[in-house]
Amino acid sequence: MTNFSSSLLKTLHDRGYVHQITDELGLDTLAQKEIIPGYIGFDATASSLHVGSLVQIMMLRRLQQCGHKPIVIMGGGTTKIGDPTGRDESRKMLSDAEIDANIASIRKIFEKFLTFGDGPSDAIIINNDDWLGKIEYLKFLRDIGPHFTINRMLTFDSVRLRLEREQPMTFLEFNYMIMQAYDFLELSRLHDCKLQMGGSDQWGNIVNGMELGRRIDGKSLYGLTTPLITLADGGKMGKTASGAVWLNEDMLSSYDYWQFWRNTQDADVGRFLRLFTDIDLAEIERLEKLEGSDINQAKIILANAATEMAHSKEAALSAEKTAADTFEKGMGGGDLPEFSTADDNISMLDALLGLGFIASKGEGKRLIKGGGAKLNGEAIKDEMHMIARSADPIKVSAGKKKHGILSFV
Repeated sequence: MTNFSSSLLKTLHDRGYVHQITDELGLDTLAQKEIIPGYIGFDATASSLHVGSLVQIMMLRRLQQCGHKPIVIMGGGTTKIGDPTGRDESRKMLSDAEIDANIASIRKIFEKFLTFGDGPSDAIIINNDDWLGKIEYLKFLRDIGPHFTINRMLTFDSVRLRLEREQPMTFLEFNYMIMQAYDFLELSRLHDCKLQMGGSDQWGNIVNGMELGRRIDGKSLYGLTTPLITLADGGKMGKTASGAVWLNEDMLSSYDYWQFWRNTQDADVGRFLRLFTDIDLAEIERLEKLEGSDINQAKIILANAATEMAHSKEAALSAEKTAADTFEKGMGGGDLPEFSTADDNISMLDALLGLGFIASKGEGKRLIKGGGAKLNGEAIKDEMHMIARSADPIKVSAGKKKHGILSFV
């Protein structure tokens, strides 16, 4: 089903968020009749979320933009266990104080994307430790345990794949899916929550929660998952040579955040504009048709829109100006040294030599090993790294003070 009637499912579908829906017609019909409270859970394993969580954050934003109520669940309780999905080993156990500090820091991210308050469609943020922390173990086993069979739990990817790889899985982690299902039950009771959303790897956990609500309370609940977001070259979204792309500025500067979006591959521009900005779909269709060097303007628009949302308009404009000044100086004013090559590929070491930043390749290898060599602000860790031909000039840095421009002719 793709011909949705509700603005919610039409928006989610047209912008590329929909992978699976448990009951498309039922949810589409409900979304036309009433305000739907919907939630996504986020564990507090670090003081910031990263770009890998941005699709889920944007989905809550779309929910609110379409007149529905976003519920942000901070996993103060489930973080104590750790989601085993996609992992080969257990997460590091955090103290209550560390978890609380992480939640306080992460909350600032959501305040940039959502409107919080007491209105019907205002967002709320809840810590699932509010109910998970009060569970009486024997009562919980008696009331909730009978609705889960070991046979079925062993078929879920989060468990099955770990066991197939012969990696240990603790009984604590094995309980994670039950805890997440119980979240949905509690939210349906406390806030009349009818929709859980998440990544495609959460499908089994979402279905568990729906079935638990139906069996115990007779509730009709719904689930919706997003596709796994990968890059056009097959790489994982948000993974760069220098590490995770964090959303909090104290962990990644707004300039580096802007550069991450500015460096989007040509084939990903239209998709990322739909997923990560509020730009009108008709304008996105125009932008993604640009070719050659013109597509760079679309990348700048993407970088500005994404950075403005996560940081501020001032931060986005400042980053754009800094980037423009850097490259214009190198290309025109001559303030930065420039090295040009006719080759289709050049090694990082040869680029550093060509710019005169190192006296030998041995010196260059030591620079790279120490994290001092960068391309467009992104640290290069591989001494054999090759730089592919680019239509854009590339900023090459050695340490904090040496900067130059690499261009292909």
